Amino acid sequence: MPALQIALYCLLFFLLVKCAVKDSGRNCLYFYPKAYLDEAQRRGIANREAEMKKGRRFMAFFCIVMLLALLAIVGLWNRVSDFGTAYLQACLFLVVMNWFDGIVIDRLWVSKGRIWRVEGMEGVPYVKPWRDVLVRRGLATAIYLILALPIAGIALLMGKIVF
Repeated sequence: MPALQIALYCLLFFLLVKCAVKDSGRNCLYFYPKAYLDEAQRRGIANREAEMKKGRRFMAFFCIVMLLALLAIVGLWNRVSDFGTAYLQACLFLVVMNWFDGIVIDRLWVSKGRIWRVEGMEGVPYVKPWRDVLVRRGLATAIYLILALPIAGIALLMGKIVF
């Protein structure tokens, strides 16, 4: 069951990003590296401040949806009854999502998908280097192990309230 749940969780992640990007990376310039966004502004393709504001709105929505989905899976679908199990499940989902984002989204989809190429930005690298992905995902893994603590507590509480 956890493999199916993790696959569905990652699918939700992918679908949220796909809905944001629609048919062009131009819709999500806030996902791109800072140097890329700065160059897009210099070329008159984007307003960095407006893009970052749009990015904060999307990320707030995205984080709420992913958090609620995680709480629903751990607290309601899996009906956890102890903190240790809730914590391990929260860690598993968060860490897998983190590496899914870095490897599947950032490296594979962005580097191979035409949808992410922005007209007028030819010649400017937009795919994050492997080193950056690995360092960032390693740091995020440590953060998620801490973040899983309150998530596990909330999921456990949800499960006790509902069941």
